[in-house]
Amino acid sequence: MEISFYHPSIAFLAFALLVCFVPKDIWMNKAARGAMALVAPLIALASIMTVVPGEYGVIEYLDQALVLGRVDKLSIVFGQVFAVIAVVGIIYGMHVEDKGHYICGSLYVAGGFGCVFAGDLLTVFLFWELMSIGSTFLIWQARTEESVGAGFRYFMYHTVGGLFLLAGLLLKYKATGSFAFIGVNPADAMYYDWLILIGFCVNAAVVPLHAWLPDAYPRASIAGAVFMCAFTTKTAVYVLARGFAGWEVLAIAGTCMAIFGVLYACIENNARRILSYHIVSQVGYMVAGIGIGTAMTLNGAVAHAYAHILYKGLLFMGTGAILYSVGTAKLDKLGGLAYKLPWVMVLYMIAALSISGMPLFNGFISKTMTIAGAAEAHHTWLALGMEIAAVGTFISVGIKLPYFAFWGGKKEYVGEVKPIPINMYVGMAIAGFLCIAQGVYPEMLYRYLPYTMEHAFHPWTADKVINSSLLLGFSGLAFYLTRKIIVPHSFLNLDFDWFYRLIGRVTMRAVCWPVSKVDDVWTEVYRFVGLRALLEAGSGTSWFDKKGIDTVVDGSAYTVRNVGRAGAKVQTARLQDYLALATVLGLGIFALVWYFG
Repeated sequence: MEISFYHPSIAFLAFALLVCFVPKDIWMNKAARGAMALVAPLIALASIMTVVPGEYGVIEYLDQALVLGRVDKLSIVFGQVFAVIAVVGIIYGMHVEDKGHYICGSLYVAGGFGCVFAGDLLTVFLFWELMSIGSTFLIWQARTEESVGAGFRYFMYHTVGGLFLLAGLLLKYKATGSFAFIGVNPADAMYYDWLILIGFCVNAAVVPLHAWLPDAYPRASIAGAVFMCAFTTKTAVYVLARGFAGWEVLAIAGTCMAIFGVLYACIENNARRILSYHIVSQVGYMVAGIGIGTAMTLNGAVAHAYAHILYKGLLFMGTGAILYSVGTAKLDKLGGLAYKLPWVMVLYMIAALSISGMPLFNGFISKTMTIAGAAEAHHTWLALGMEIAAVGTFISVGIKLPYFAFWGGKKEYVGEVKPIPINMYVGMAIAGFLCIAQGVYPEMLYRYLPYTMEHAFHPWTADKVINSSLLLGFSGLAFYLTRKIIVPHSFLNLDFDWFYRLIGRVTMRAVCWPVSKVDDVWTEVYRFVGLRALLEAGSGTSWFDKKGIDTVVDGSAYTVRNVGRAGAKVQTARLQDYLALATVLGLGIFALVWYFG
């Protein structure tokens, strides 16, 4: 590979291998462990910030040219934010001693970088599967019974998605003779393009293919969830932007995701499950922007992906700190933590205001671009749907979650509060600083956007600020009026899981019912035929044992006994008798020799 570009995946793969051989005494030193872990993301960040766009790392294999390093504006902006969140995530999880966390996390991040810089679909698929494997083990790193089941379900979903992707790229190769990863015009789409799109949509958590996300992410390890909220869905956003921009079906699906996610987030009880549904919702903005396909909405999708990785990572770090400290993330069991964990509350609120699109925070400069682009492209209903979703976002993440976690009508949390490691605060502070910095100075993000627009977008205008402020104000009023209705309740809300479970039950019955009927028939046949035959066979073997085996054995025993008795009679203990017997035997032998000789 050309020395002008050091592929970020190599650094993470090397670190994953190195971890296996680090001596225990060195590894248990937190400073040494953290320093080693930070080398890979810092190398990745330096490589991406200094690379010159071009094509690198072309490998000829089996008559195919695998391109490991397609570097352009789109891949650079995603690679940059991936490197930033990798640095933040490693700092946040530096207290974790388990080597498995670092190995799985490195493989996962390496897969994400590999997909972003892949220049062909075959390379995308290879790193896609690496990402799936690494993330599955990150879920299992929580080492709970729930995480084991969630990990298997997660892997099953992504295996199915990977099979759609594999089928699509193989059929495309058969039809075109190429694995080229280029944009597809929806008017010219073939059946294999739709298969590839479905495979990408699974990772993007497009409704109804999303159920794996709110199932798995809340059950992942505390530090692992920070990586997971950043890479899987945003890698899918990248490949959709690369290959399927302008597909109207994505615009509609994305808007439905935005609304669907906030509706379920508003009724959830588990804080990390609320945030998981909001990943579905926020990725919906990105998918919608890609589907609309104008330069402004595409830039809005990219900008929102960048901002989302930062503030969503901070949200998961904040709720992870609560989970680490008190042992639960269920809102009905929390409250009064503002006095116990004040800095966690402050840093969480930075992320909450960012995701809500509050002016001065990075969500404001990215979300408004996508919505304004949709309106400008005359997709009024889609823009209106995204505005409605913004209301639900502020209600659930900006007000409900922090209210019931940090206040909730309780003066002070009465349970045990475990001290939070300083590295967790450092990681959250870095992410919080970037959320505010990008919000105050949008050019910090806008300069990296890949698509050329007819006119520059300026978020800091009076109408946009007033519109956002009014929207958030009415959202706060809506929460106040419904505060007694959306009180958290301790039960699991099912969405499309219900259909999947129904399909599972129907499938089990469809398989088990005929099997049980066959088993019943076989039982009756065995009872009337097999059992009787077995009894008859038993009687026959008993008769044979008595008449055959016993006769032979008993006869042999009798013969041996009689011979023994005869031998005993011969043994008289008198010398003359033995001499006479020897003489008789000798004469007998002489007679036989003489006769036969």
